[in-house]
Amino acid sequence: MQKLPESLLCAALLIVSLVAVSGTAAGATPYVVANDDSSFPFTGVSFFAVGPNGGLTRKGEVATPGTGIGGGYFGANRIIVLNSPSQACVFASEAGSGDVVGIDINTLSVGGSASGSDTDAGTGNGIGLAANAQYLYADFTDSNTIGTFRVLSGCGLMFVSSVSVVGAEDGGINGLAAHGNMLVATYTDGTIESFDIANGPPVSHGDKQLSTGTVRSKGATFPNSIDITSDGRFAIFGDTSTSMVVEVSDISSGKLTKTRVYTSTTSISSSNVMLSPDESILYVVNTQGDSVTALFFHKTTGVLTKGCTSDPIRGHSSNFSYLAGAALMSSTGNGSGIYVAEFPSGIARMKLKVKGKVCSWREVPQSPFEDKNASGLLSIGTYPPRSF
Repeated sequence: MQKLPESLLCAALLIVSLVAVSGTAAGATPYVVANDDSSFPFTGVSFFAVGPNGGLTRKGEVATPGTGIGGGYFGANRIIVLNSPSQACVFASEAGSGDVVGIDINTLSVGGSASGSDTDAGTGNGIGLAANAQYLYADFTDSNTIGTFRVLSGCGLMFVSSVSVVGAEDGGINGLAAHGNMLVATYTDGTIESFDIANGPPVSHGDKQLSTGTVRSKGATFPNSIDITSDGRFAIFGDTSTSMVVEVSDISSGKLTKTRVYTSTTSISSSNVMLSPDESILYVVNTQGDSVTALFFHKTTGVLTKGCTSDPIRGHSSNFSYLAGAALMSSTGNGSGIYVAEFPSGIARMKLKVKGKVCSWREVPQSPFEDKNASGLLSIGTYPPRSF
């Protein structure tokens, strides 16, 4: 497959998502957080206070020492929120300068930054992030390496080492997701792979494989973003495709298994996915279309069933070109809907109503909210985050 949608994004798009690691402080100020991914001299991470009705008020931008590129792969998540009992931090990648910066959420100030090895680079397609409680992982998409960083007090980082990786058919590293002692990666050729991170640096489980969707479509679809269930039983992949394709792998054995595929022609692409807090809903962003989809998910069997797709989100073509990562409106229940990043600088608010096995979407009247400092906004996330 000629991956035209991804290559078009390389100079223009931003992916941001949030991953929770542990506990949330009582009374914490809720935020939507965005890696503005701007180039010199204006670069930073924007914070939006979430009001009681879900509306967003700009709190400000924390200026960061490095520079972004305003683009990259959908699945390369550029923000991680670490919320431990002792500290609450945002870590953001800066592909232009090749570093990762830590921000203290309580003070909204920079706590430190760190770079990978001399050969680690992601200036073409970005630097994706994933984390567990002790380590942060960065995929450098130009050098095809995964860097390991130890998380320090004060929201600092210390570089440990890098390992080289490649897809089964020489594809480049794309997305990452971590759960406990497992790290899962996607590659641009449709490969998926998992790693043991019990001792820090990733060690392959030897389960590298092309996804079922990629094989069946002869390369016309490929896994991009990743989410993992709270019990670590299933890895879920949102695919880049001309339709909607989501794949699920049972990882309860400690390795990836052959994926099961869910497809639909009601929308275009599915490059970003996120589970609801109670894991009853899989939120799917139709990244090259103009809508979002909710699929019903059975967290015991890993089976996806038909849910609902929204009407077109306001402003497609006139105000935004692409959609990307999602941020939950609520950290409990089914999430109540999502905020959705609009390239280049909008944040849509989409409410979800569920009754039994029937659901419906509504875009709120205030939508979209503007991130005036973003140069290529495609994803956002919330603090306090989901519990897994």
